[in-house]
Parts: sequence; C-alpha cells; structure tokens
Amino acid sequence: MPITAADLLQAAHAVVPKISTADAQAKLAAGALLLDVRDAPELDANGRAEGSHHIPRGMLEFRADPATPFHDPVMRKDRVVILHCASGGRAALAGKLLKDMGYVEVHNLGGFQDWVDGDGAVIEPVDPGM
Repeated sequence: MPITAADLLQAAHAVVPKISTADAQAKLAAGALLLDVRDAPELDANGRAEGSHHIPRGMLEFRADPATPFHDPVMRKDRVVILHCASGGRAALAGKLLKDMGYVEVHNLGGFQDWVDGDGAVIEPVDPGM
C-alpha cells in the first residue's frame, strides 16, 4: 500500500518533538539554530522570526550535508536545530529528514504564527513599494 502525506507526518511527529516558543528561546540563547524552512515568497509576505536562518525545504538536504557543494556551514549535526514553517507540517518533515541525516537534537516549533503568538520577535516584511 502506498504511503500518504498523513503517514509521513505521523512518522515525523513521532521522532521530532514539538517545542514551545519559550523553550525555543531558551535553547536559542544557548546556541541553537532557529531554521525557517518556508519558501522565500512566504518570508517576503509575512516577515520572519528575528535571528532565524532561512533554508527553503526544497534545498534542505543539500544545505545540511557537508559533502555537497551547497552545504551551509551553520548546519552542524551537533548543533540543536529548531525548525518552523507556516503551519508545522514542513517543519516536522524537515526535522525527520535531519534526524535521518544524523542530526542529534531537532525540534519542531510549528508554524510562524506559533513564534508570533509566543511573543517571539519578528522582522517585518519589506514593503514592496519601497
């Protein structure tokens, strides 16, 4: 029987723990990476979490693997990674991917609005008319 998106999400949620904004902020203060996996137009339209690093979900495998020419040096397997997207689904899937790639501690913050609702600082989107 083919696997469904719901199956993939269930497997991801089983291995990537959900984290609150307050817990995320404490981990960030200790050196964790807040990773935004939304697509660039979403950041342009809605802003981003202050201090977050952006890698679109579609490039994560390449940015996370030091063996590729696209590796992003902020991505280290021994660094705590906290992911978010727009609603939490892509973050969960990305978190499972990172765990599968050997990243030791990975958390799912959920969606960007979870960060905002938890009083996380936000960098507002750039006014396209400017």
